[in-house]
Amino acid sequence: MADYILVTETGSDIHEETARRHGIVVAPMHVNFGEVSRNDDSFPPEELYEYYKTTGKLPQTSGCTPADFSAAFDRIHEKYPTAKILYLAYSAATTVSYRSAHLAAEGRDYVTMMDTKSVSCALRLVVTNVARMMEVNPDATEDEVKAFVESQVRRIRFAFIPGDLEYLRAGGRLSNVAFLGATLLRIKPTVEVLDGKLVATKKRRGAMVKCVGQLVEEFVTREPMDLSRVNLTYTVGNAPDPIIRALVEKILRDHGAQEIEWVKSGCVIASHSGPGAFGIAAVAAE
Repeated sequence: MADYILVTETGSDIHEETARRHGIVVAPMHVNFGEVSRNDDSFPPEELYEYYKTTGKLPQTSGCTPADFSAAFDRIHEKYPTAKILYLAYSAATTVSYRSAHLAAEGRDYVTMMDTKSVSCALRLVVTNVARMMEVNPDATEDEVKAFVESQVRRIRFAFIPGDLEYLRAGGRLSNVAFLGATLLRIKPTVEVLDGKLVATKKRRGAMVKCVGQLVEEFVTREPMDLSRVNLTYTVGNAPDPIIRALVEKILRDHGAQEIEWVKSGCVIASHSGPGAFGIAAVAAE
């Protein structure tokens, strides 16, 4: 088969080192501070949180533009003129990126696009699993690659607990009444991606560490899971909370998890989930 170059967005939380290791091209999503637009993943979430703290205004996020994808496609095609581009998209139900890529791909028969219906570390897991598959199977046919992607999309699971409901309220995703009630009752909603859409599926009550432990235990036991790789996301600091990290890794190891990867979210994800959020992604068993 022709060589493939994988393309995705920064909302995948595929950072520079991982992108370079697998030859993945990552197009920038955007964060708007008033009239100033900055590329996601070009600055840490702590700057976003400080801006909201000092101004009371939550920066707005936006997907990739057609120009972002045109620039990426042009660079790839110039450097690898015989390669095909496989764009694995951030959930089309949540952002304009997929539509932007369609506009940029007009007249480019070397570009294939597939909606992963995933975000954050779930998208990261899908894209890097595809990259690994192609590295191990360099002679895989185009149909085999597409079938592998479709299997990943069908089986990927992702759930997270926001770190601070204030960010959901400020972004218009939670009413003031619901915010007040949840805060008083110490309620922490679990949000899952179902068919590409973010859906609140369960309310948990208590300390974050307790809620995270419950989430992880239920996540790995409610259906058979392939725990050969698990991606975990957090939103502040150079490492996740050590108490939460120890608890999560113990639960996962007890259930046979092998490769556990912690990934700090970029600003697009962090702006919605707030500081102290936790997310988990893995693929359901065949």
